Amino acid sequence: MTIVPLELYLSRGRAKLKIGLASRKQVHDKRETLKKRDVEREVARRLNDRSKK
Repeated sequence: MTIVPLELYLSRGRAKLKIGLASRKQVHDKRETLKKRDVEREVARRLNDRSKK
């Protein structure tokens, strides 16, 4: 678990910090993210190749 700062603001002369808790991605979530990134790169590469012709 990780504590993540979300907001920092002043109230009546005091600084307040809104925090959130985060956990790391599971293995299957990482795989899904990598697959999406690869697909987006391939699409961008093909569009770029098409525009060069």
